[in-house]
Amino acid sequence: MPKPTVSYICSACAAVHKKWSGRCDACGEWNSITEEAPLSAGPTKKSLGADRGRAIALKDLATEETPPQRTKSGLSELDLVLGGGLVPASALLVGGDPGIGKSTLLLQAAASFARAGLSCVYVSGEEASAQVRMRAQRLGLSDAPVKLATETNLRDILTTLDKERPELAIIDSIQTMWADNVDSAPGSVSQVRAAAHELTTFAKRTGTAVVLVGHVTKEGQIAGPRVVEHMVDTVLYFEGERGHQFRILRAVKNRFGPADEIGVFEMTGRGLSEVTNPSALFLSERDKPAPGSAVFAGIEGTRPVLTEIQALVAPSPLGTPRRTVVGLDSGRLSTTLAVLEARCGIPFAGLDVFLNVAGGMRVTEPAADLAVAAALLSAREDVALPPDTVVFGEISLSGALRPVGQTENRLKEAQKLGFSHAIAPSRAKAGGQTGITLRHMTDLTGFVGDIFGAG
Repeated sequence: MPKPTVSYICSACAAVHKKWSGRCDACGEWNSITEEAPLSAGPTKKSLGADRGRAIALKDLATEETPPQRTKSGLSELDLVLGGGLVPASALLVGGDPGIGKSTLLLQAAASFARAGLSCVYVSGEEASAQVRMRAQRLGLSDAPVKLATETNLRDILTTLDKERPELAIIDSIQTMWADNVDSAPGSVSQVRAAAHELTTFAKRTGTAVVLVGHVTKEGQIAGPRVVEHMVDTVLYFEGERGHQFRILRAVKNRFGPADEIGVFEMTGRGLSEVTNPSALFLSERDKPAPGSAVFAGIEGTRPVLTEIQALVAPSPLGTPRRTVVGLDSGRLSTTLAVLEARCGIPFAGLDVFLNVAGGMRVTEPAADLAVAAALLSAREDVALPPDTVVFGEISLSGALRPVGQTENRLKEAQKLGFSHAIAPSRAKAGGQTGITLRHMTDLTGFVGDIFGAG
């Protein structure tokens, strides 16, 4: 192991000496030489060594700084997810399934920002310029002052961006970028990490907002090393089912705004159109009351959203009954079924269970537990819930119902769409007048007995 290098520095003139002495040869000061250990004394040659850096200016927590200036795109749903608009010098990562509409969304966003006065550059590494122009013509964006390029060489892209100095640069996609200083194929872990690092550094150095498009894996995670998500300031997922026209832009990380915020879009022949009232859209296909259907009043980020949870329970011809879930966590379904059987004495053995969130929405909050239980019981007993009722609440393993946050916002959204009754845990706090009759439940056993007459 190499011996760490120790230097001796004069505190008066900062002269460096190889060994200690009582008097500095440079300035003549006595007893001013002190021993300085290296910054890193690791066993490898890759340690920082004895070279010292500059001192960093430190500030206290009370220091006031001007918040970043945001630029609105004109697409209210996109601005909502970004936290109020685009922040200069920010790095954003947008992921989604192939063909879900990432390129369409970003082309529309680039056109909106360009029309708002920002200089925008769109670099495509997957499509030819003619393909991008054809999409722009179909979407009616040909008149937008967006500069277009098709290139995969990262060095050439950075040189061009450094020359143009745009306020917004979109790279589609990060998996196609190739850095000539990395000895691996495009799309590999090394290439993706190096390209993301170079582009993020460029954004911080020049003040250009950089948007990176990322592919996703079969599990729905952005492909490549997870360190890319740590590098950028904002990570957005563009979600949706191929069979539905709804698309959801979800923020899973945002250093400049709230995480878990969503923006809802509808895919049309003219591109993506904004949905300002997603609750009405997700409930638009509800007709007369049917067994197995429950309306859940949820919260996505800061926005209340009403969705329909559908369940189907049927006898299973198989030895192991099927459990099929779309739009919800399968683990939550298993837990709810276990609590219904253990605490309420309602078995689901020998029954196939199918659970779905209508409209392609994905629900992640535990407040949907009570709505899931209501849909399951409604399907099993073949009894329809009242059509003017919303349900929300978390179910504990003991069968007790736990309160959830933002009860008042949930009830106001339900009242806006014509609902007059709500079922919620007994400790749910609803301050103010919401115009909805709130029915409190203490545990799952009481809920089953009061609503379905069993327990």
